[in-house]
Amino acid sequence: MKKTASHFFGLISLFLCILTLAIAFTINFTPLYAFDVTYFAIPESLGFSKETIMDNYSILLDYLNKPWVSELVMPDFPSSEDGLFHFYEVKRLFLLNYSVASLSTIGTFLYLRYIKRTKQTWKLIRPFQWGMIMPFVVLVIVALNFDALFIAFHELFFNNDAWLFNPSTDPIILALPEAFFMHCFILAFSLIELAMAIGYFTTKRLAFKKR
Repeated sequence: MKKTASHFFGLISLFLCILTLAIAFTINFTPLYAFDVTYFAIPESLGFSKETIMDNYSILLDYLNKPWVSELVMPDFPSSEDGLFHFYEVKRLFLLNYSVASLSTIGTFLYLRYIKRTKQTWKLIRPFQWGMIMPFVVLVIVALNFDALFIAFHELFFNNDAWLFNPSTDPIILALPEAFFMHCFILAFSLIELAMAIGYFTTKRLAFKKR
């Protein structure tokens, strides 16, 4: 019973670690946004230079990422109260993600050390195999109907309509097109898929190597 519980919570830590680290990497991977700024011709549509847009995006990321930054003031993009409240809620999700990532990384380290010490690497093969299915399913949904996924995501994590930005009061939304978030979803779940595949083939190789 104790061993079963250890594996159960160990696997939860492992998959939470992969998920939260993929999210953390994606939200801080500014080259993706820099690419989209050019790709979607955002400077031309807003009348700002790419450098100005990137500077404001950097300010936004600083606010979302750092607990000690308590106010969001983007010099070139005014924000309404609803807009600021939504970013505050997003900030809480960011910090929650970092907290879970930290705890699950520790749990994963301890679990993998236990698995290695007890020579039970083979027990990870099936979970990684099943784990490769979930990111693939999400990527298919993204390809078929990202709008529905985007709305479902906001309805799940936010219990208000503050995320429905009005461009006239929160022009920052014009610099953050929905397609950018689609690219973020694709990157995050591609990273998860890659991690699952690496985990599967690595544990399979190690398990058969010891036999």
